[in-house]
Amino acid sequence: MRITRYAASLAAAGLLLTACGGSDAGNQAEESADNTAEVAEEVDFPAGSTMAELNEAGTITIGTKFDQPGFGLLNPNTETPEGFDVEIAKLVAAELGIAADDIEWVETVSANREPFLQNGQVDMVVATYTINDARKQLIDFAGPYYEAGQDIMVAEGNPEGIEGPEDLAGKNVCSVEGSTPAQNIRDNYPEATLTLFDVYSKCADALSAGQVDAVTTDNVILTGLVAGSDGGFELVGNPFTTEPYGIGVELGDTDFRNFINDVLEEAFENGDWAAAWDRTAGDISGTEAPEPPTVDRY
Repeated sequence: MRITRYAASLAAAGLLLTACGGSDAGNQAEESADNTAEVAEEVDFPAGSTMAELNEAGTITIGTKFDQPGFGLLNPNTETPEGFDVEIAKLVAAELGIAADDIEWVETVSANREPFLQNGQVDMVVATYTINDARKQLIDFAGPYYEAGQDIMVAEGNPEGIEGPEDLAGKNVCSVEGSTPAQNIRDNYPEATLTLFDVYSKCADALSAGQVDAVTTDNVILTGLVAGSDGGFELVGNPFTTEPYGIGVELGDTDFRNFINDVLEEAFENGDWAAAWDRTAGDISGTEAPEPPTVDRY
């Protein structure tokens, strides 16, 4: 597969997270690389539709995260991202008649997901991407395909005694610019000091170094970081929001959005969605696949 915007520093961070986690994160990455969706053959799409154009091109450009174990983590051995988001993206590509080897993966961090879709740099984004009304003014969403919740990660033993967001007052809390968790802290917990980076691996590094007291984002992202910390971090385990993850596409491309929704609902029913969870996020977190959410065909 081809990788664009491959950053050496982030690859190093991904390698650190994999190495710190012992075999779990590394095994997840190696195993998911061998599990790709069955590619549909003899597909037929309406002329001029995004689906027809992508199928004719034989390739698709997909934005995802490169630093999130279990959802989108760059494997330094294969130089490809792996995780639940990646497997969901492969399911959509396969129904377009596009094999995993023909996907062009682009790193999307929280702050650049809308611009990348608006500028045509990617065809879709699958990147722990919370659906909300503000973002719907800029892009369209298919899904949700998963529902997470904002939580807090602390150092082992929870030395600051943080049990929930109310305990963040006076604490230095790390999150990522452009994310809904960061905005939630700004809006609802202003007594916390917010430190922002572009990727969560830098927040994990800051927590390890004692530069911040806590890291906050969606619980599934934090679970991956905890699994990769070799006992250095722990999850507070008190989610305080609902974060429905959707697949971002260009604003107004209703046909493509409906197509992806059809793919998701079929994957919910035939077991492909649960199998993707089990070999990625479920594998490193030790959790079974939850009940899939209900697709919102707004």
